[in-house]
Amino acid sequence: MPDISTRGKLMPNSPIRKLVPLAEKAIQKGISVYRLNIGQPDISTSEKALEAIRNIKTRVVDYGHSAGNQSLRKKFADYYKSINIHVDFEDILITTGASEAITITLLTCLNAGDEIIVPEPFYANYFSFATATDVVVVPITSGIENGFALPPISEFEDKITPRTKAIIICNPNNPTGYIYSQEELEQLRDLVNKYNLFLFSDEVYRELCYDGYRFTSVMNIDGIGNNVVLIDSVSKRYSATGLRVGALVSKNRELLQTALKFCQARLCPPYLGQIAAEAAIDSTTEYLNGVYNSFLERRNYIVRELNDIPGVYCPLPKGAFYCMARLPVDDAEKFAIWMLEEFEFKKQTVMLAPASGFYYNTDLGKKEVRIAYVLNINDLKNAMACLRKGLEAYPGKMPVQKDVKECVESEAGS
Repeated sequence: MPDISTRGKLMPNSPIRKLVPLAEKAIQKGISVYRLNIGQPDISTSEKALEAIRNIKTRVVDYGHSAGNQSLRKKFADYYKSINIHVDFEDILITTGASEAITITLLTCLNAGDEIIVPEPFYANYFSFATATDVVVVPITSGIENGFALPPISEFEDKITPRTKAIIICNPNNPTGYIYSQEELEQLRDLVNKYNLFLFSDEVYRELCYDGYRFTSVMNIDGIGNNVVLIDSVSKRYSATGLRVGALVSKNRELLQTALKFCQARLCPPYLGQIAAEAAIDSTTEYLNGVYNSFLERRNYIVRELNDIPGVYCPLPKGAFYCMARLPVDDAEKFAIWMLEEFEFKKQTVMLAPASGFYYNTDLGKKEVRIAYVLNINDLKNAMACLRKGLEAYPGKMPVQKDVKECVESEAGS
């Protein structure tokens, strides 16, 4: 049998999905599994999108433009203008989800062996996209103690080599929920200008910023227009993850013309998804406010409940719909597996995403998990009851340290 590629061997398993077979076995045994591992909200998809799908009149589902339907690109441009991001529809390429937008961006801007700097923990698939495009990931580690704030710019500068071509951020951040401020983005701008780098910004969670935190797009940072690529998706704000419609946005004409060649190679983005996405952008304010308020309620509940469990520490995320929690266990992945294979409480258990998979160095985050608070409050209550009981029963639980709770109490009082 011929050998498979080195690239394929290096491709990591998804920390979000790799425990799915264990969850399926638990379900086969009659156990309900609360899936807190993946960003799949139970909130109804925008009715505008569903109506558009139901009312499609076309006789032939044909190829579309490689850049995406012009009507959708214009709708995106209008949407961006409404949130003070001023771009033309010709600055936008429609992609098969944000995933393809990132992959095409890497293929367009970096050569094999070039380096991209990314604050960690990071969305695990960034490493997968980099592996698939032969790009080298260079991590800059942030920590749970300060809520995963952007590390000092000096740490970024220390990592820059002749092969460094880009920095990528996710804002608001998946998996941490951190929101990068305008001041932090301006620091990145200065670094990007100093070393002539690209700055890629994954902004798919921009509508989910809590507690008065202000979102700033990289498109609104002066002085780096040709260095910037904005990555977007309709998956999150309209609860339509399966549409697989994203966007690559840039003012850099050469970049867009080059990226379009990769778009042509895959022919076109999903026809039906584009129709639904175009309609979803017209979702009512009532719908969007309902989505926002649901996630805010869920965040407040789950962070409070997590920090009430002895030995658990969870900083308050500022945005998105994820939180990172440190557990009093010997190894969070072993614990997550144990919860699916050996534990049940009232015929229920919880599926978590071990955080080590969100770090480049998998020795980091060994006691952390990412939790997606995408389920309704009643399901979250049941999930937290399972987690509490599971931590009590887990054979590898660690002694509770007082300083963990003191840290939580200090943060709550500030």
